[in-house]
Amino acid sequence: MKYVTVLGDGMADWAIEKLGGKTCLEAAKTPVIDGLAPFAEIGLCKTVPDGMKPGSDVANMSVMGFNPKNYYTGRSPLEAVSMGIRLNPTDVTLRCNLVTLSGDGQYEDMVMADYSAGEITTAEAAELINFLKTKLDGNGYTFYPGISYRHCLVVENGETGHDLTPPHDISDKKITAYLPKGKNADIYIGFMKKSYELLRDHPVNKKRIAAGKNPANSIWLWGEGTKPAMGDFKAEHGLKGGVISAVDLVKGIGMLAGMKVINVPNITGNYDTDFLGKANAAVDELLGGLDYVYIHMEAPDECGHHGDIQHKIYSIEQIDGVVIKTLIDRLSAAGEDYAILVCPDHPTPVKCKTHVSDPIPYMIYTNKQNLSNGASRYTEREAEKTGLYLPEGNKLIARLLAIK
Repeated sequence: MKYVTVLGDGMADWAIEKLGGKTCLEAAKTPVIDGLAPFAEIGLCKTVPDGMKPGSDVANMSVMGFNPKNYYTGRSPLEAVSMGIRLNPTDVTLRCNLVTLSGDGQYEDMVMADYSAGEITTAEAAELINFLKTKLDGNGYTFYPGISYRHCLVVENGETGHDLTPPHDISDKKITAYLPKGKNADIYIGFMKKSYELLRDHPVNKKRIAAGKNPANSIWLWGEGTKPAMGDFKAEHGLKGGVISAVDLVKGIGMLAGMKVINVPNITGNYDTDFLGKANAAVDELLGGLDYVYIHMEAPDECGHHGDIQHKIYSIEQIDGVVIKTLIDRLSAAGEDYAILVCPDHPTPVKCKTHVSDPIPYMIYTNKQNLSNGASRYTEREAEKTGLYLPEGNKLIARLLAIK
């Protein structure tokens, strides 16, 4: 038996007026999933424990089978591990976004125009972060370049406990009330202000502006944490697992869990990613010896953050018609029995452009048996109608792996 989780990050949504009251899942053309749904178990699952923020870190950790209340120490250290940064137990890491701020007055009065600086390229971002390193590194503070707008700051012998806001939570809002608070807040705000002074007229940004793109004119610090001690996936489940993702966060969770990180060329973390490449890489690894693969697709989440209904629907349709279809066609052709979990980690409604803690709809399908519990489609409303509700997201994977 081969097992796969197909994770459409932020795929769930609220009813959208422009879609006649439908969600993106309901509006999307998903013939493959629609064909599986009448034979699948479909329900709702709570992936974000009470008292925790609905970040992709917490929610993906939960879906991957690890209770965030036991293992979660912050978002940034998960990304740092994936980036190859060696962390000491006393190090504190922070996510460092390159963002676009708008406004002509004081820094504190600016508006978060774009939390991703127009999905800045990795090459452009590396030039900007390496430039900042020459100006800001030192005294135990070190910046590290990552992928696109996602980077890292490591603080030696640092402290946690600060009030830090994800930039995607404050799109189009004035940043005044959301600047860092806590013991080292002045240092962090100082870095952010200095970065604006250094980056606003940088040649990279001048070229981006000339090309009609958003400039990466500031950093934004958030997601602090220390290196976690994760459980081992194989030790807990007796299976060899792998993870496919374009984002360091999910790869970091997989690495800490002892899973194989499967690298796929040309994946971007957005709707222009190589959906087929991810699907084929997953099947290749399953046929090559792995028992389980976690395929993470960031695209629906990014579209939700941007309020982009059209491309969120497109991303869902690619997950259906490319990823899931390829998995089923190739595993069936190889004579393999399989079980597939389809779900988001959390909803990212286009209306609010950020994550919410609502329960997520999930679907478990296997070619071995009929799991039907009455749903006709895989949607938020159909999942709710079944009456099946799982209060602990980290136990969702057990329902998948119980299929033999």
